[in-house]
Amino acid sequence: MIETGELAVPAATVARLPYYLRALRDLQAAGVRVTSSTELADVSGVGSAQLRKDLSYLGSFGTRGVGYDVASLSAVIAGALGLGSTHRLAIIGLGNLGQALANYSGYTKRGFEVVALLDVASAVVGTRPSRGLVVEHLDDLEKVLEREAVTMVVLATPGPAAQAIAERVVAAGVREILSFAPVALQLPDDAVVRSVDVAGELQILAFHAAARAATR
Repeated sequence: MIETGELAVPAATVARLPYYLRALRDLQAAGVRVTSSTELADVSGVGSAQLRKDLSYLGSFGTRGVGYDVASLSAVIAGALGLGSTHRLAIIGLGNLGQALANYSGYTKRGFEVVALLDVASAVVGTRPSRGLVVEHLDDLEKVLEREAVTMVVLATPGPAAQAIAERVVAAGVREILSFAPVALQLPDDAVVRSVDVAGELQILAFHAAARAATR
């Protein structure tokens, strides 16, 4: 279970909440005011029973025969995810992937703000690849994290450098890290790391493709 405010929510449920929130916000943008569990489950990509079970951890919602108020449920889920205030991001590693992440336009509407960019390459340090931010040298990591009141770090460095950098990030007081580095980071238990392994996900797809081909 993960504690969020006064709530204890299973980790698997927490992992699905962003999909529910995205679906609700898409419904809001389309002018939908009330939705059913079946409709919300369909657009979220889960079963309706799973959706209802997940929402039950957040409280009692919906009216039988009417459905869920889209705006109210969206606010509740955003609150459970800690999106009541803006989270300040630092992106470390400004190669092709890091620059793509820095230029992503969807942060603000989802409660995030990129406030710092860091790298070690002399060709990159001092440039302004995104949002008017100057890429600063990784040597100044701790100073930058404190100055910009960074609350989360996005790690887009090569694998061999990731562990040492992540240790510095945690030692500086930032406990939430989104890592694109192709390594398993070993950090204290109070650090929360979400890893995005693009090659690994493609390998899983390759497994399913091979299994499908074998049945033909």
